[in-house]
Amino acid sequence: MKVLVIDGQGGGLGRQLVTAVKSRYPEMEVLAVGTNSAATNAMLKAGADQAATGENSVAVACGKVDVIMGPVGIVIADSMLGEITPRMAVSIGQSQAKRILIPVNLCDNLVVGVADLTMAKRVESAVEALAELMN
Repeated sequence: MKVLVIDGQGGGLGRQLVTAVKSRYPEMEVLAVGTNSAATNAMLKAGADQAATGENSVAVACGKVDVIMGPVGIVIADSMLGEITPRMAVSIGQSQAKRILIPVNLCDNLVVGVADLTMAKRVESAVEALAELMN
C-alpha cells in the first residue's frame, strides 16, 4: 500500500502524519508532497520515502497511491491561504485513492460537528483510519 501525505504552509501536520505512519508501519511506502518547499522538507525529514513540491507533483502523485492523507483544506480550491490550487483540489478529489482528511479549523473553512481534539489526537485518529483500510 502506498500513502501520499499532502501539506502546505510549514508542513507541521504533514510531518506529524509521516512520523505516525512510518512509526506504526515502517514498511509502508510514504510519498510526501508539499505545496511549498518548507512543507516538503518537513515531511522528508520526518521519514517520507520520496518527496516533491508543487501543483504538478500533487496531480501526478494522486494517481499513484492507495491513500491520501492531509488537512481537509487540500480538497478545497484556494484554501490554506491560497496554497491549494484548483488543479490540486480536483486531482485529489478525482483520485481513486481513499482520502483521510483531518479537520483543521484555520483560515476560511470551518468544519463543524467535530470533537475538539489536539492535533496529536487527530493524527492518531487518522492513522487508526489507515489501519482500518488495511484490513
